[in-house]
Amino acid sequence: MEQGQVTIAPARGKLGVLLPGMGAVSTTVIAGVELIKKGLGRPIGSLTQYGTIRLGKRTDHNSPLIKDFVPLAGLDDLVFGCWDIFEDNCYEAALHAGVIEPTRLEAVRSELEAIQPWKAVFDQRYVRRLLGPHIKTGQNKHALAMQLMEDIEMFRGQHEVTRMVMLWCGSTEVLTELDDVHKTLHSFEEGLKNDHPAITPSMIYAYASLMSGVPFGNGAPNLTVDIPALLELATDRGVPICGKDFKTGQTLMKTIIAPALKARQLGLHGWFSTNILGNRDGDVLHDPDSFRTKERSKLSVLEYILQPELNEDLYGQYEHQVHIHYYKPRGDNKEGWDNIDIFGWLDYPMQIKVNFLCRDSVLAAPLVLDLVLFLDLAQRSGLSGIQEWLSFYFKSPMCAPFLYPEHDLFIQLTKLKNTLRYLRGEEQITHLGIEYYQQR
Repeated sequence: MEQGQVTIAPARGKLGVLLPGMGAVSTTVIAGVELIKKGLGRPIGSLTQYGTIRLGKRTDHNSPLIKDFVPLAGLDDLVFGCWDIFEDNCYEAALHAGVIEPTRLEAVRSELEAIQPWKAVFDQRYVRRLLGPHIKTGQNKHALAMQLMEDIEMFRGQHEVTRMVMLWCGSTEVLTELDDVHKTLHSFEEGLKNDHPAITPSMIYAYASLMSGVPFGNGAPNLTVDIPALLELATDRGVPICGKDFKTGQTLMKTIIAPALKARQLGLHGWFSTNILGNRDGDVLHDPDSFRTKERSKLSVLEYILQPELNEDLYGQYEHQVHIHYYKPRGDNKEGWDNIDIFGWLDYPMQIKVNFLCRDSVLAAPLVLDLVLFLDLAQRSGLSGIQEWLSFYFKSPMCAPFLYPEHDLFIQLTKLKNTLRYLRGEEQITHLGIEYYQQR
């Protein structure tokens, strides 16, 4: 597209951030933003806050901050609202999550205490290891969706927000397969009225969000907004969507290492991955059916990056295992081990071992911030439907049904930055660079 054809509406007024699930990730995001506003922390890990983007040729030496290049909402304009199955306010929930120290939370206690969650849409059939008292009731799932829409409109008026974004930060639901009820918007809405079991709570949130004209992103591996019915709704309403499953710890490492193996044509015999974590996410994943949802997301990465069907000699017979163990003493401090059996010249075997001691919610928080700001930018730019350029943030990135997802982290980053260049009418960067060496 030629320069100047995309009109981006200004980021005027307040931006509402709606988060289903006020657990470790959500409270770390909210408390972090409030601390950063007061100059008591830094948004490390956030591309929107620290990332730069090259414009033009390398000889131009023009690489502004992304937040200075595209009109993003400012952190001071963010207002948070949450749903949760427990009545604790955000301060109490953050203390319970144990990610940020109580002494540090004290500086933003009043801001956090002001955030009282709405009753959640929840059904223990879909998250078996959780149960809480703060739950909506209604005649059917359609009635529950209507209650969510009422919460959204109440929040809009109460805080006088001009725009909103919803990002699923709730727990991983049990594995749900695509059903006929998911295939059209009409069948989905009939399913809501008939309490169809294949319509999960996360789908109800996504439906309410899109019906309210609010962009929606899915941070968990659930089948949620990635069903034909909700893709149809997003397109019809002109609302951006993205997902799924935040790419934070072990899978982030895979999308860094696997492209390197493929680039150097090093073969793979096997990749054994295991994790221990003790937060609510770990407890939920202790249920085999919730783990199957996560496992499918984590296993898909290597297949799409290595493309064994194109190079069977190197990648046709590798074994890939993923294990997650709930170990309560570790809390939010997840530890991931990877043993990678590779082979090189003349088939000589080698090994790579990775031990990533990370903080799960600390890695997820900047992703949430970036997705909120970029989804808002997408809507103000007139973009709708699947935002594949946000694949950079997800383990199982959504894409058009006729495409395969791109998992290579560096290709994903190039796609993201080229999308920003496109929105601002700047030349796409291909990294060819041959013009520097041609005779003038």
